[in-house]
Amino acid sequence: MGTLRILSGMRPTGKLHLGHFTGALENWIHYQNLLAEDGSRVYETWFLIADYHILTTSLETSDAYLNTIEMLLDWLAAGIDPDKSPVFRQSQVKEHAELFLLFAMLITSARLERNPTLKEQVRDLNMESLTYGHLGYPVLQAADILLYKGNVVPVGEDQIPHVEITREIARKFNFHYPHPELGEVFPEPEPKITKFSRLVGLDGKAKMSKSLGNTILLSDPPEEVFKKVRNAVTDTLKVRRNDPGRPEVCTVFSYHQRFTPAPELAEIEAGCRSGALGCVDCKKLCASAISAELEPLLEKRRYYEAHIDLVKDILLEGEKKARTRASQTMQEVRAAMELG
Repeated sequence: MGTLRILSGMRPTGKLHLGHFTGALENWIHYQNLLAEDGSRVYETWFLIADYHILTTSLETSDAYLNTIEMLLDWLAAGIDPDKSPVFRQSQVKEHAELFLLFAMLITSARLERNPTLKEQVRDLNMESLTYGHLGYPVLQAADILLYKGNVVPVGEDQIPHVEITREIARKFNFHYPHPELGEVFPEPEPKITKFSRLVGLDGKAKMSKSLGNTILLSDPPEEVFKKVRNAVTDTLKVRRNDPGRPEVCTVFSYHQRFTPAPELAEIEAGCRSGALGCVDCKKLCASAISAELEPLLEKRRYYEAHIDLVKDILLEGEKKARTRASQTMQEVRAAMELG
């Protein structure tokens, strides 16, 4: 196992889309498999299914387990290796809630209200009121990270404020409750800025979101991918085939930039600008490039779908490992706090 530890996670929302893949999963798999010169792993990776976090914006939990399994199928298909990276549900490790309670005593509500990411969520979701749990979700995130003593947190720039709250809580706990043997119980995790490739939705107006119906799922077969890409927004000034296009404003070309190999990409850009390449043909090429990358994921997903008991066992085994690690941390917390 690596000497640096990463804890990262997602809320269980069911099947994942290309935005999840380019924005998070690819990076997770990179860190999971990154090796040092001596062949050892650079990072020890743990991946959390954050089912408690869904309660911050919705009280509906009836689909939580089904959505967990669907998401886990996509994780495994994309390359998450449970032998290297334990996968587990937050709700099945009671220490998350216990540490959250203790951490809640170390931070003021005024500090949480200054969180800029929270302000953006309230604005974007048109929320008229805020629950205590939603206000405190960065504290639960801190518990998620520090319970496994995460040293590194891969985030986009918009999540930096959350990492800073985690660092503040770790620092305050270590100051007030020095451990008799360890000294400091918690590391102060460092944010690792990741330039997430945020794919615009098929409508060209926002990032991919299932609630907006503008996504391509990782589990979509080629015919479905083409159907969706065919309806994607392109350059509104390119009406006829021979009209010169502007790739820089075209949603489909933004997908080409991620999924089409460089030599073909240059040809597509030139053909678009000259008018030689029509939008219909461009979309066919784009759909083919996306499906080519998704093909091995679809094959692995079909395997796991046919062995669903294996998937459930992977989850249970990951939760067993998580509980062991979490229990060790909480023993240290109690010793430092002299709680017995």
